[in-house]
Amino acid sequence: MEDNVIKEKGFSYIETNPGKEPIVLLHGLLGTLSNFTGIVAKFGDTHNIVFPILPIFDLPLKNSGLGGLLKYIESFIDFKNLSDINLLGNSLGGHLAQLYTLKHPEKVKSLILTGSSGLFENAMGSTFPKRGNYEYIKNKAEDTFYDPKIATKELVDELFEAVNDRNKAIRIIITAKSAIRHNLEDKLDKISCPTLLVWGREDGVTPLFVGEKFNKLITSSKLVIVEKCGHAPMMEKPNEFNQILEEFLSSLNVNT
Repeated sequence: MEDNVIKEKGFSYIETNPGKEPIVLLHGLLGTLSNFTGIVAKFGDTHNIVFPILPIFDLPLKNSGLGGLLKYIESFIDFKNLSDINLLGNSLGGHLAQLYTLKHPEKVKSLILTGSSGLFENAMGSTFPKRGNYEYIKNKAEDTFYDPKIATKELVDELFEAVNDRNKAIRIIITAKSAIRHNLEDKLDKISCPTLLVWGREDGVTPLFVGEKFNKLITSSKLVIVEKCGHAPMMEKPNEFNQILEEFLSSLNVNT
């Protein structure tokens, strides 16, 4: 998918079908295009899949964190003139999706959260005490999934490179701390759009109780649990995730 990245007006993104109903994908702190390959393959023809590459490692330090990333997403969606958005986020991307929905409810048709932060997360923490240890990083990556084989060497290499790059590591820490500060528990009852929560039962980063808490706080939400699955259901169980998403999107159109 990297070959299809469009770069214009300071944005880097993928777009499959301008004019069709949009599904905007927001990746996590260390997420990449490959995280959403299954969604693009399934919905790329029937919908307009829009994937902005978030400048987590490129923003000036003073703008790093959720605030700067939210402004980037706002500017991007305005630039693309998108409306009636199905907004889908994993991990940190889910956190940003919530913030955007709270600020611009008129633009969001539905919200899809999977392994999302915003309430609680158990990630790498605020420092990387063993960042030079490849085996440590490999184990952390494998712990993200129920099936450790999902953490390919390519994925581990990308993670290892990121946390050992000083400028990237600083931004990772700033963004992670920013996410912890932006706890949304007291705001989630203001989300009124149809919301789908897809959670891996074995998610160790944002455990299932987090998905259950989202389900309780967002009154318009539905929680679907994926068995034998960790923090990224769209990667680990792509066919099951796509079926759940397809049924949800179809129900929206039936009810409109």
